[in-house]
Amino acid sequence: MKADRLLSILLLLQTRGRVPATELAERLEVSVRTIYRDVESLSAAGVPVFTERGRHGGISLLPGYRTDVSGLTADEARALFVLSARGAHSDLGLDGALGSALRKVMAALPAPHRPAAERISERVLVDPARWMQSSPGPGPDLGELQYAVFADRRLRLRYRHSGTPAPVEYTVDPYGLVSKASVWYLVADLNGEPRLFRADRVLLAETAEEPVRRRPGVSLGDVWTVLREQVERLPKDLPARVRVRRGRLDMFVRIHGGRVTAQPPDAAAGPAEEWVELAMAFPSVASVRSLLAFGADLELLAPPAARRELARAAAEALRLYQD
Repeated sequence: MKADRLLSILLLLQTRGRVPATELAERLEVSVRTIYRDVESLSAAGVPVFTERGRHGGISLLPGYRTDVSGLTADEARALFVLSARGAHSDLGLDGALGSALRKVMAALPAPHRPAAERISERVLVDPARWMQSSPGPGPDLGELQYAVFADRRLRLRYRHSGTPAPVEYTVDPYGLVSKASVWYLVADLNGEPRLFRADRVLLAETAEEPVRRRPGVSLGDVWTVLREQVERLPKDLPARVRVRRGRLDMFVRIHGGRVTAQPPDAAAGPAEEWVELAMAFPSVASVRSLLAFGADLELLAPPAARRELARAAAEALRLYQD
């Protein structure tokens, strides 16, 4: 909208001083001609804006013209600009809104704090993706989920559970959306019980006409705490013992640390060729197949059923690749 664009131009000029029309046009995704028309509109509204031609020219405000909102400390200003990290805002379609908001904050900052706020995006980068994650594909469509959450309406879902080919239909009462390790979840009640739905497994979402039926006095944070504890307490009822070469121990703990049931030793406490024994727990015998990724740098010592399962997996791989 033109009003938003005019405000953005004004705030950019307050923050940057003289700005070339071409740069304004690029940042606001309009033509240079549109920028000059907007400058005329600002001038007609009484804003002391002027243009200078030439190699070092651009669009400027008269010195001393600005809006100044004081009160933010240097640390508060830096904290606000960490919000520009990639991830959640993009998934929610709020990248443009975030950029506009930060321009407004920058224009309102006390002058001594502006350099620190500008440097934060150059010196701090927040990447929410975990190591060795595959390149993210198209994110889930959060639009309908967001709408139901903010409209306080029930949601009808067609949902695909992991390992289940046929989708299931639910009517749920949403509390909100949670981003956990770059994965979006819908937190909702199903028949009065807390449930977690991965947004990228929602095949179809439709906002119902009925108002949401949340439990009285229960917040999104309350439900998320319960669900997170349930996930973290998933049964790990197959104890196992493995030995790992010390030189691969750090990598092993990064990948399988959640299944290690005792504090692992220091990887630097001995020669890399030495074996380190660890106690682990797995949800099933079949899940030990994930250990094959470490090849001859890991040996599964017990239980015997898990050793047989790993041997079967290795034999299957051998038959597949054997010439």
